Amino acid sequence: MDKLKRLYNYLKKNKKKKILFLTTSNRWSGDKELPKSSIIADELIKKLGTENIELINVSKLKIFPCEGNVSTKRGNTCGLKEAKLSNGEKNPTGNIRCWASLNNKSDEMYLVANAIFKADIVIFFGSIRWGKMNAIYTGLIERLTWLENRHTTLGESNLLKDKECGVIAVGHNWNGEESVNLEKEVLKFFGFKTPNQLSFNWQFLKNANDESK
Repeated sequence: MDKLKRLYNYLKKNKKKKILFLTTSNRWSGDKELPKSSIIADELIKKLGTENIELINVSKLKIFPCEGNVSTKRGNTCGLKEAKLSNGEKNPTGNIRCWASLNNKSDEMYLVANAIFKADIVIFFGSIRWGKMNAIYTGLIERLTWLENRHTTLGESNLLKDKECGVIAVGHNWNGEESVNLEKEVLKFFGFKTPNQLSFNWQFLKNANDESK
């Protein structure tokens, strides 16, 4: 697969950088099968080595839903300094500002945020479900909105400006390429660089009406 080879070659060329893989597809907890997008991440690690690559399975984390603080009756309150997570172990940089983290003590979004802060290259791996990225990916992106709001609305620094990011998606028969392109635009709004080498979609069928097993 040309796009997978292109991704591998790009990561190999940059293997001395800190690379973060975030897998977001899931299966039943009793099933030993890995999602296809997670298999891609695992195979890349086997070939590239584990020295500078961290993998986080986001589907195993407890991440509470976004509270919609970009659109409250008080206005856009997402990412305000008052929303800073005060726990030094969870927020060693002091940059995590999310009301949902404050309101839900068992929330684990901080694990992803801190890993992103340390990384030079971030790649999301996930599944296409009903023509869009799965709910786990979407929920995570919504919870990271404070990173985007910090520089676009609050006028502060862009914490992601020097980081590259991509999306690898696997789907069945509909809208995968369009979904990946949309997420690349979202990640650009966040402040990431999105080189084409870091993103692609693989779709089993091109016929959206083919519902065979």
